[in-house]
Amino acid sequence: MSIEDPQLEAAIAAISDPERLKAAQDLVVRAAPSLQRVLDAALAEGGWFDTAHNAAVREAVAHEDPELRLRAVRTLCAEETRLSMLVGVAVGVELARELSLDAAVDGTGSGAPPDQTH
Repeated sequence: MSIEDPQLEAAIAAISDPERLKAAQDLVVRAAPSLQRVLDAALAEGGWFDTAHNAAVREAVAHEDPELRLRAVRTLCAEETRLSMLVGVAVGVELARELSLDAAVDGTGSGAPPDQTH
């Protein structure tokens, strides 16, 4: 899939519309349990939360100084949030692609492959 910067900027502007974003949020809320399983599996298969994660947690909480410990835990939470968001976006992109393919097959979509739209 080759997306040019202007296409990407236009897409980001489109999803910035509060009504459009609300519709996407509603869809995600309905699909949350299933999406959670996919996200958990993707993170587990990628090795994101295995022994390295456990070691990072132990290191973060091991600081004697409460301020250093707090900073380390906050940093770890922020890193894990970013990672989960990136994996979550990848899952969302694949879900959108799959839904586009389904729509093309059953006649409800444009019939164009998802990476050739716009």
